[in-house]
Amino acid sequence: MKTVPPEDGNDFEIDVTKLDFSQCVADLDQIRTVNAQRFEMEMLTGVVLLDPVRHVIVGFKDLTESEFWVRGHMPNYPLMPGVLMLEAAAQLVSFYGSSQKLVQGKLMGLATIDEARFLRRVVPGERLVLLGRGVKVSRKLNRFRCAGYVNGEKAFEAVVTGVTLGDRKEMTGA
Repeated sequence: MKTVPPEDGNDFEIDVTKLDFSQCVADLDQIRTVNAQRFEMEMLTGVVLLDPVRHVIVGFKDLTESEFWVRGHMPNYPLMPGVLMLEAAAQLVSFYGSSQKLVQGKLMGLATIDEARFLRRVVPGERLVLLGRGVKVSRKLNRFRCAGYVNGEKAFEAVVTGVTLGDRKEMTGA
């Protein structure tokens, strides 16, 4: 896999334009087995790379005209709200923690968002590719440097911290 030089602002050493999105590590149904979000709050379409040795994960969200925010967020010029980009990153971190059994039987929730910057608009019809690299990974807290890309161009970056909330079965009934 080709690495992207640091001057391009990608410290993940992953060329997002070279990933094979037809070969998912986890599709939406598999994501649902570990993440609790449903319906309009599902911000991941698939996961294409999961590297537990380097604590790296890459997922994506395919945006459509039927997203719940399209009608009301900037009508006639729909932009994906920044808070939903951050939610997508948080769900990526949650999937990592749950799929790697760091939070076995527990739900992971969002604790903090730090150093968030929005660099490009994201609109329906685009694929938001989400990258996460673990900075601190443990059973109680997972802190990841995250970024989102559209067509190889960085759309946002942030540091996302997730913490365990409680028993999954008790909180979701599943």
